[in-house]
Amino acid sequence: MTKLRNYLQPAGQEVILAIRRINIDWQDQDMNTSSGLNSAPASGMRDILPQETALRDWAINRLINKYEQYGFTHIETPAMENISQLKQVEGGENLNLIFEILKRGDKLEKAIREEIDKDGIVDPKRLTAQLSDLGLRFDLTVPLVRFFAHNQAKLPYPFKSIQIGSVWRAESAQAGRYRQFTQCDIDTFGIKSEIAEMELIQATAEALLDLNFDQFVVRINDRRILAALGLHCGFSPAQLDNLFISIDKLDKIGLDGVKKELLDGGHASTAVEQIITLLNKAGKANDDLPAILSPICEEPVILALNNVMKSIRAVAAGRYSISFDLSLVRGMGYYTGQIFEIVCLGQAHYVAGGGSYDKMVGKYSGRDVPACGFSIGFERIISILMEKGIERPAQASKVALIFDQDRDPLEAVFLSANSLRQQGKHVSLLPRKKDMRKQIDSLIAEGFAGYAVYYPDKEKLEIKSFSTG
Repeated sequence: MTKLRNYLQPAGQEVILAIRRINIDWQDQDMNTSSGLNSAPASGMRDILPQETALRDWAINRLINKYEQYGFTHIETPAMENISQLKQVEGGENLNLIFEILKRGDKLEKAIREEIDKDGIVDPKRLTAQLSDLGLRFDLTVPLVRFFAHNQAKLPYPFKSIQIGSVWRAESAQAGRYRQFTQCDIDTFGIKSEIAEMELIQATAEALLDLNFDQFVVRINDRRILAALGLHCGFSPAQLDNLFISIDKLDKIGLDGVKKELLDGGHASTAVEQIITLLNKAGKANDDLPAILSPICEEPVILALNNVMKSIRAVAAGRYSISFDLSLVRGMGYYTGQIFEIVCLGQAHYVAGGGSYDKMVGKYSGRDVPACGFSIGFERIISILMEKGIERPAQASKVALIFDQDRDPLEAVFLSANSLRQQGKHVSLLPRKKDMRKQIDSLIAEGFAGYAVYYPDKEKLEIKSFSTG
């Protein structure tokens, strides 16, 4: 650290600020004046206690089992990716939230030396770009596309994947929003029809039903419809992204707010009036709108959308619904076709979202591959399950073997526990406490199915079930 500071000294405060932007703390460890190490997790991170961890494990297992029924296979990708690859995608505002990782050793020192000129002047933005070569993934889609492009010769085609893992975003730490969280994705590569979207929606909906969610709504739209509408109303291709950003706020600021934002943004009043009229009609026509849009949009796009909605209604059988929503945009710039979200009644935020991204693989391989994915907001569904008081079902085989550590021979206790494990039980050895009743209550709260008190004769060892008293 001393060497680095020597390099940085001529450049002054600007360099320090540049480094801080990529989340580097320049305080030496030996400068810590506190009386001891801080036991709290880093800002924006959190510890997950056993009860929630058990619920998360249960949910993940159910999700994987459900997705495997639809032919998806489980894969893993690295937590870190090359920073150049992370930044060369249309990841929306997430590109500003990447945790960048400093180069190491001589490479870091060389990068600093090269960016500081003989007068000690440095461009902070340029220096920041030169100091990092890796970054933590901000979603699972970008690493997956790289994974597919790199391994496609070894993978079946079409390819259907499951990914569950942590992602990191350098957001401002606040209640309910963390810098590390889990995403749960299913994706399909190589199916050039709406069958891919149908299967993704159905599999995700069935997975949510399996986690005790019900009466939710699948909202669906198509980026090609949004683009066609924008062009039809008089917006230029260069203005479409700005138009989409405003439409995406419709549920928050209303039609009047969208209109004002577009006019304040310098868009032609005639174009704004036309798009507002169509959005208003969309709110009233809802599922009939695809037919109304046929003269504006390409027929295959409308037909594919109708096929998805018709098929999902059939398999949903009233357990959940699907609805066309022209205001649905999705924030990622890499979406190219149908986009969708799932909203639960009584919840302010969606619990799953996804869409088609047919152009991403081509950035790696030079050949476009049809691709589509659906991501469950895992942290959100876990929060909802906990609010509902839903817990992981008790494991029938999880028992405690209680022994007297002052009296019972440890060798015999361990042999008794091993005997129970050979019977398929999950056994936790626990010394007996003075208040046996309180100890049993604690075991029940921890999800144990029963307990046994050590007895020298293993054949007479009796397991007492909590369910039967």
